[in-house]
Amino acid sequence: MIDLTAKKQQVCDAGCRLIELGLVAGTWGNVSIKVSDDLMLITPSGVEYRTMTAQDIVEVSLKDGSYTGGKPSSERNLHMEIYNTRKGVHGIIHNHASHSSTVAAARREVPPILDDLAQIVGPRVRVADYALPGTKKLVRNTIKALKGCNAALLANHGAICIGRDIEEAILCCQVLEKACKSLIEAEFLGGAKEINRFDAWIMHQYYLRKYSKQK
Repeated sequence: MIDLTAKKQQVCDAGCRLIELGLVAGTWGNVSIKVSDDLMLITPSGVEYRTMTAQDIVEVSLKDGSYTGGKPSSERNLHMEIYNTRKGVHGIIHNHASHSSTVAAARREVPPILDDLAQIVGPRVRVADYALPGTKKLVRNTIKALKGCNAALLANHGAICIGRDIEEAILCCQVLEKACKSLIEAEFLGGAKEINRFDAWIMHQYYLRKYSKQK
């Protein structure tokens, strides 16, 4: 039997962890966990991460989007679609981290410039075409940008990171933010030099298969 209270606390803890890492501020962004094929838990709209409790976390049906509890994040449809199309994903984080948001504002794809980016996130990070927050267009654009990768930048908005659990999603956020910072700073040195795309793909596959065996 699933302990929903414990799962809800995991969502709260993840939100606080993002605050500590400087990846979100105030009520911006959102966090969710998939607990079954029928249910996800997501942060509520407009509640500070530091004051959020397990009772605030909203239960959302992955079948029809109905929910119990408070008002869910406005991006619940995006989280739902990711869970319904990426079956191995059980944790999602949308954040507005500084360097990731800067690269998203420039609408710059992040190539495989660091080993850990290639391994954990994927061989490249695409930019989802701009769409208004909370819209079906944003959902479609993001799903397309996430193909074969564990993160995507949202043009003029921020980033979305996914993982096989919420800890892996947090790790993806950290690695993406580091890579975006490196990409920006490397511009002052003549530009970042990327790893061969095939080598990057191999590293990502190796990470996924090796890590899966340890799970």
